[in-house]
Amino acid sequence: MTRIALALVHHPCLDKDGQVFTTSITNLDVHDIARAATSYACDAFYVVTPVSAQQEMARRIVGFWEEGPGQRRNPDRTTAMRIVHVVASVSDAIAAEEQALGARPLVVATSARAQGTASSASLRARLPSERGALVLFGTGHGLAPSLVDGADVVLAPLVGRPDKSGGYNHLSVRSAAAIYLDRLLAVDP
Repeated sequence: MTRIALALVHHPCLDKDGQVFTTSITNLDVHDIARAATSYACDAFYVVTPVSAQQEMARRIVGFWEEGPGQRRNPDRTTAMRIVHVVASVSDAIAAEEQALGARPLVVATSARAQGTASSASLRARLPSERGALVLFGTGHGLAPSLVDGADVVLAPLVGRPDKSGGYNHLSVRSAAAIYLDRLLAVDP
């Protein structure tokens, strides 16, 4: 079975002016994406930030649910937090997946702006033949071009109802992760 991992990237990302910067970790993103990833049987969820204070905060969030009062309060959240790993860079996440797989994973970028080279359906069909995949999700205004350009696959952007949305296309990263997970991994009833 193909190993699937996600990475929530906080650097390098884009700000609203298109400049590369580092975003802040949010408790809600960590919780919601970990829960979605666990629901879809992902093997790992990397929270990526080079900022040591942000790394420590992410570890405290996870620790609260794995070992702290949250473990007694909500065992389901504890289960989801077990797949979370805090790393300093996307390269670190790739290296961790290489170690788990014994080979480099297929690196998949998501972007609301970039023209995707693959539809969710085409990647879904390809996954069984891959040893593993690492799907990158950007924060702020998306992944920096260096990450998108360096990916093996760029997924086509999620698009709602263009006839009604007026071109608005800025989902929360939590929503985008859940939609892509469903499109890539859901078992059809």
